[in-house]
Amino acid sequence: MASISSNGFTVILVVLVFGGLMAAHNCHGTGSIAIYWGQNGNEGTLAETCATGNYNIVILSFLYTFGHGVTPRIDLAGHCDPYSDGCTKLSPEIEECQSRGVKVILSIGGGIGDYYLSSSEDAAEFAEYLWDSFLGGTGTSSSSSRPLGDAVLDGIDFDIEQGSPDHYDDLARSLSSFSSRGTKKVYLTAAPQCPFPDAWVGGALETGLFDHVWVQFYNNPPCQYSSSSGQVTNLRDSWKVWTSKVKAGNIFLGLPAAPDAAGSGFIPASDLTSRVLPLLKDSNKYGGVMLWSKYYDDQTGYSSAIKSDV
Repeated sequence: MASISSNGFTVILVVLVFGGLMAAHNCHGTGSIAIYWGQNGNEGTLAETCATGNYNIVILSFLYTFGHGVTPRIDLAGHCDPYSDGCTKLSPEIEECQSRGVKVILSIGGGIGDYYLSSSEDAAEFAEYLWDSFLGGTGTSSSSSRPLGDAVLDGIDFDIEQGSPDHYDDLARSLSSFSSRGTKKVYLTAAPQCPFPDAWVGGALETGLFDHVWVQFYNNPPCQYSSSSGQVTNLRDSWKVWTSKVKAGNIFLGLPAAPDAAGSGFIPASDLTSRVLPLLKDSNKYGGVMLWSKYYDDQTGYSSAIKSDV
């Protein structure tokens, strides 16, 4: 901070200019880009992903087996083999990402797998597993194995698409309480479908404990953008419901990064920046854009095309 000038006019001018800049920044609705990584071995390394400078959050996908007495399992496609401790090599890459200011979060669930929580006790036990294996760090870990090595992840993402919706609220409460255990906050994020309320994580979201919620505005025509007609009404109306009814730090617009990344709902970059984002930025809960996934983003350069407008 510079010292206060004896010239009162100078002080007032500086305050007014600084205040104006801050107001302009807040009104602009600046946001972040989150990206899912881990489901295609041809999407580049984690370190390369963070080095692009395009992403503020990288979501590792997926821990696809958990709960109801099964052994938790992680699958990062062609990137590494967790069963031979091959994914521990990601630890320095995770730390490199974090040194760049990128948050690295582990996603649980996904479209394929064997997962559900059978009770509140089951949820608490799974939360402890996540803490010991991915969050707590080697200094406090009681786990005999950390599948991704010693690096301490920034949080857990709920991408629940099957099984049972029960007890994810219990899981969220347990995970949220861990922020007081360590030296860093445990971020909670979720990826619900755009029909409100989400059938799988709607109950968990009612806890109000989630920092970021990236709603999947695709594969659901009643609440997504229509590229053929340029019709934005459905998406806009759904966005208003999510931002008004969900207690979360930020709501993100979840999109496929390429037409082939989803059955429907792809928004051309030019339409997104000119027609869609200006409608969403009015909300004080606007957090940015989530993309599925790094592999598809590589094919289209979508994040690069929208980055300056997000």
